[in-house]
Amino acid sequence: MPMSADLGHLLVAQQKLTEADLQRARRVQEGSGEPLDILLVKLGLVSERDMAEALAAQLQLPLVRPADYPDTPVLDREVSPRFFKDARAIPLAEEAQGLVVALANPTDDYVLGALRLATGKTILPRVAIPSELEVAFERLYGSGRSAMGQIVDSIGLAEDLTDEEQIQHLKDLASEAPVIRLVNLMIARAVESRASDIHIEPFENRLKVRYRVDGVLREVESPPSRLSAAVISRIKIMAKLNIAERRLPQDGRIQLRAQGKEIDLRVSTVPTLWGESVVMRILDKASVVLDFEVLGFSPTMLKRFRQVLDLPHGILLVTGPTGSGKTTTLYTALQTLNTPERKILTVEDPVEYQLEGINQIQAKPQINLTFASALRAIVRQDPDVIMIGEMRDLETAGIAVQSALTGHLVLSTLHTNDAAGSVTRLLDMGVDDYLLTSTISGILAQRLVRLLCRHCRQPYPALPELVAELRLQRFSDSPAITLYQPVGCEHCGGTGYRGRAAIMEFLVMSDALRRLVLKHADAGQLQAEAQREGMDTMYEDGLRKAVAGLTTIEEVLRVTTQQEQDTV
Repeated sequence: MPMSADLGHLLVAQQKLTEADLQRARRVQEGSGEPLDILLVKLGLVSERDMAEALAAQLQLPLVRPADYPDTPVLDREVSPRFFKDARAIPLAEEAQGLVVALANPTDDYVLGALRLATGKTILPRVAIPSELEVAFERLYGSGRSAMGQIVDSIGLAEDLTDEEQIQHLKDLASEAPVIRLVNLMIARAVESRASDIHIEPFENRLKVRYRVDGVLREVESPPSRLSAAVISRIKIMAKLNIAERRLPQDGRIQLRAQGKEIDLRVSTVPTLWGESVVMRILDKASVVLDFEVLGFSPTMLKRFRQVLDLPHGILLVTGPTGSGKTTTLYTALQTLNTPERKILTVEDPVEYQLEGINQIQAKPQINLTFASALRAIVRQDPDVIMIGEMRDLETAGIAVQSALTGHLVLSTLHTNDAAGSVTRLLDMGVDDYLLTSTISGILAQRLVRLLCRHCRQPYPALPELVAELRLQRFSDSPAITLYQPVGCEHCGGTGYRGRAAIMEFLVMSDALRRLVLKHADAGQLQAEAQREGMDTMYEDGLRKAVAGLTTIEEVLRVTTQQEQDTV
């Protein structure tokens, strides 16, 4: 039975699919005759999971979880495995009411009728996610080969070719269906795992594939080393890179639909001892939430941050190491400032996300469109707000300072460990102290911590010694402090963590701090003064989030090397 029109509208209502994409799929369906549900997944307009959840909601049937599949085959004598494979069905259990069966398409009357006749039992259908059903089928009835293993078995390699012939063979191989499916599978799994990066690293005897999920690298199933060149060539073709050039680093970009999402992949290749190492940064526009509360701002810090953001001019800096969420925080600030009365211009390298109503410039150093040269042009564009992707050198910092002095609000990022260190870093760059004190309005430093999975986190009473050592009582009104620990479940992939939020400190430039800057005080003195004026450190903000049950003490200690300082 084909998917009903209601399911398409349900996916649109759940915002899993746009009306335009639904109409596009229907037009393709008219030519191909394929069922609409299969077509939507094949075109990458909807993920398998979203489709299965929508189908389960429409039919009011339970959704099968990986843990629901049996350890040994059920009814393996009555019905042949070949029938189950063709029907995309697996019996889960025999119950008094009938036979519970997981089906990729539970509306298929032919399959339901055939099972009823073969078993003489009432069939109780359940909705299965096709990829999970295939994994379970291989485990129960097949050779135990994974989806990737099955694809790998179908790929052959030619031997004893010259360099030129090898390059041509790789081009041909990288354009063949098995290698394309292999690379698509790696990308789809990464998106499904909520990974931010895919690392593909060739070594002497193996090809290692790792996903960075919630900031931590995790090794996953990888193709055999004999396919290293074919897989990397396929990625380079997708990113429009030169597959014959293996001696120099290359950068490219891939745009595609995967798991029902618009995905932007930034591709970087570098030559290593055993071949080219590839890293793909996944930019998922749909998953970026530009909301201060979601990012991890406490009400008090958000109030102070907004006060600085509302100033007509000055410099607001966001600092932290690579991958600490600085750009997302800046984009959220820009979204807040983005009103019809303001002209906003940015210069970035690269432009990670497109923001409606904001003029974004992509820096291109190869044609001399650097941060500094773009900034000189920007100032003549009559902007109210300027965002600079990063203050990399004195020239860029100097123009930013001049822009702030002439009435512009300037937002930028800097790579330093804490808020106070940013001032000394700018002084070391060569920016004059009196200009810094006149222009810097506030400095936000941040790191990302993993958030505990809400489905499986486990509370435990904090040891009195730990409460005393970390002075946790100041973060709670309750006499007994409860902390939480990660456990691991299907919602978080067994890690105990799902998602990330920032822990942060916000230094607001005061007269006392300005006097210290003019005296060239070190970062420690600036930090101590800021704390006297009420600034919580990242470490303290992290402890507060741990006491609130959002993360763990261990996670806070993992990302902060800073030790708590006693306030004077």
